[in-house]
Amino acid sequence: MKTRMIYIITSLLITSAFVMGCTAQISEQEPAEEEITEPVEVSSPARFTIQAGETLREPVSALYESFYPGELPLFVEADSDLLATATTDLSVERPAVQATFLPGAVLIPTSENPDVASFVAFAISPEGQQVLIDAGELPSVVVLTDQAGNSVEIQQPVYRVISAYGPATAVVYSVNAGGRLVAASFLGARDPQGAAAMERIDSRFPTLVSDDYFSQAEFNIEHAATLNPDLVIGGARSGWADTVKQVGIEVFLMEAETPEQLKQAVLLIGQIFGPHSSAQAQAWVAYYDLVVDLVLEQTREIPAAERVQVLFTGTEPLRVASGEMYQNDIIEAAGGLSVSADLGGYWNDINIEQVANWNPDMIIVPPYGGATVEAITESTEWLILDAVQAGEVYRMPKLVVPWDTPAPDSVLGIVWMAERINPDLVSLDCGEEAVYFYNTFYNYAISGEEIAAICAIE
Repeated sequence: MKTRMIYIITSLLITSAFVMGCTAQISEQEPAEEEITEPVEVSSPARFTIQAGETLREPVSALYESFYPGELPLFVEADSDLLATATTDLSVERPAVQATFLPGAVLIPTSENPDVASFVAFAISPEGQQVLIDAGELPSVVVLTDQAGNSVEIQQPVYRVISAYGPATAVVYSVNAGGRLVAASFLGARDPQGAAAMERIDSRFPTLVSDDYFSQAEFNIEHAATLNPDLVIGGARSGWADTVKQVGIEVFLMEAETPEQLKQAVLLIGQIFGPHSSAQAQAWVAYYDLVVDLVLEQTREIPAAERVQVLFTGTEPLRVASGEMYQNDIIEAAGGLSVSADLGGYWNDINIEQVANWNPDMIIVPPYGGATVEAITESTEWLILDAVQAGEVYRMPKLVVPWDTPAPDSVLGIVWMAERINPDLVSLDCGEEAVYFYNTFYNYAISGEEIAAICAIE
């Protein structure tokens, strides 16, 4: 009996020790389970991988989770499909603008994954801006002083815009915001050639063109109300601005009769439409300065007395540009001198005796208002001029926007004119610069036929 009791006690002790051992073993495993502090439940594999610094992961995640509801981004340290990083220097020669979703931050696709391209397009869209505004990454209001001196409070993002000023429309396209236009006045699109080119650039053109409703002189408030615009952009000399403001529509006014004013206008309008448009605007200013600096450097040694004397005429042969007009700045930037630089105001009507007294080396006519080279070269009274006898009468080119007007396209007018004035000194090529300009600032792949037509010497 005593032996049996000892057996039972021994068995109980062994069982107790086994149970305690198992309990200890389970206890030792529990900390390993607690190391998984952020369990991730993903409904499907990540569409693409993203490499981003710590400060950019949160805004990129906000964009990703908004664009792909119920999915989470996959961040990696290298070999990603998409790179989120600090912006590159836009002051380099012919800058390429990356997708700028935050000030100073860009998205760079590093693979051909189509989902990457769709995501990047969303990130720089108004909808993407709204996501970043809601996340506290971008401001909900931008306050700017327009070029008429008015403080304008602009709610962000801007979805719907009426441009009632042709040069402003060109600026809106150049900063990658053409898709936000709901109506616009267009420069150079009234003739069949310009209208066809504009429709190739933007297939919505036939429904957008609204010159009959909105211009520097006129603004149809009733028609504007049907379009529900967030903002109206007009010229600084528009007489209707106060009336439009009184009906609760914000108005931003642009003035660009000098290169500095034009550059300021591009930068301001870029800010209206968010980080990507602002980066696009900065790139255009850098490119404009590059072209001007290069031409001036290559023509610096030409004495004033030997510079080509240029006459820029208007819609009529005896209507000429004054020294206060942008055409005068283009001539000087191209390395020439304007014979009518001493005139004030805007277009001046003169007589043939005055032209003969100036005796220009070259005559340029604009590509609008029915102006033609033949109106000068086939006129007997103009035949007395050396420029006419030498065949130095040319028509300023245009694809849509005339290259002599205060709009972003005018940088090509400087290139084209510099080639005409100093072909042996200037290294820029009109065709090459046109390809870069329209691809970069209009997102338009200009054709070889178009280049041959607009860069030709007429």
